Amino acid sequence: MNPAPGGLEGSVAVRLAVADGRVRAATVTIARPAAARALVGRTPDEALGLVPLLFSLCGTAQALAAAQALETALGIDASAHGGARALMIAAETLDNHAWQVLMGWPARLGEGPQPQALAALRHATASMSAALYPARDGRRLGGGVLRPDRALLDAALSRLSKPLADAVFAGPAPASPTLTNLADLDVWAAEGATPAARLMRRALAPDLAGFGAAGAAPLLPHPAPWFGERLAASRGFATAPHQDGAPAHTGPLARQQAHSLVAALLTRHGDGVAAHLAARLVEIAALPTLMAELAAGLEPADPGRGDGGPGNGAGAVDTARGRLAHWVRLEDGRIADCRIVAPTEWNFAADGPLARGLVGAVTDAGLEERAGMLVAALDPCVASAIVIERED
Repeated sequence: MNPAPGGLEGSVAVRLAVADGRVRAATVTIARPAAARALVGRTPDEALGLVPLLFSLCGTAQALAAAQALETALGIDASAHGGARALMIAAETLDNHAWQVLMGWPARLGEGPQPQALAALRHATASMSAALYPARDGRRLGGGVLRPDRALLDAALSRLSKPLADAVFAGPAPASPTLTNLADLDVWAAEGATPAARLMRRALAPDLAGFGAAGAAPLLPHPAPWFGERLAASRGFATAPHQDGAPAHTGPLARQQAHSLVAALLTRHGDGVAAHLAARLVEIAALPTLMAELAAGLEPADPGRGDGGPGNGAGAVDTARGRLAHWVRLEDGRIADCRIVAPTEWNFAADGPLARGLVGAVTDAGLEERAGMLVAALDPCVASAIVIERED
């Protein structure tokens, strides 16, 4: 079971049919509330107020993807808020990654969670929004009143380093050689100073490092119009998306595949458990530096305005779990249609990376643990359960 860190927004069910010592078939089913339908009939402002309530885990990313789509439909220019929005999403991404590494990963080892480190990091990331938008209106259409408070931002950024260094890396993450090459990763994992290191040690074991490698292509960072064209053309794209007619994976591994350590793991083990976990660690280490760069480039800005748009539009952002896209169509000032394709729909598609990676797996006493590790590595935003059915 992979518990979801927040409100239950659906579930992923994995059924493995095994025979003759192998997984013969893997059936992956996603059950979700029809969140997009809840936005139909509402005004843009009403919808933006509702989106964070519908999506508790990635409320900021969901709201800003919806805002992008609505701004395009209405012809509102919010480009002056691009850096601030990217910083808000990066803070939420780090928060989500930290939950996995500090709470979910220890549970995989049968160890206690690290709530104090998580609370310290969350206190820092939560203060970002008020440091950018004093009126806390950063998720409104056109952007809010952006007035970056350099002192508050610097203080929040400085508080990120200690919980990451102490609880995740057992040393300063960005400067550490741990995330540079395979030899140093092996040493860090073997020393096992933190739960993250101990889980990485398990993930590098011969039976698990390449487990789940499916050879699926990474989802490219397609712009919003790419998603908009496909969502507008077919309602089915939201629940069964494809890239060039084939499944794809999205998330840290897709974003970090060119990183030297991740590339080396992909060469040695393929896109299995080890590469997925290492990519998340690489991203956690890099996010504070990215956030500092974004904060340094901010300038005050007022809400964007527009004179009317085409009536439909799309928005796309990167969340902790991967690329997220919204498409909307307006009629008479209200949302007439809304479609959303989330990362879970890519990674847990019926013919997607998880299902492909499980077919053919050896069915021994460790199958359920390995399958659970793969599900956790792909990181659904909902609860998950694995059922093994032995046909023989």
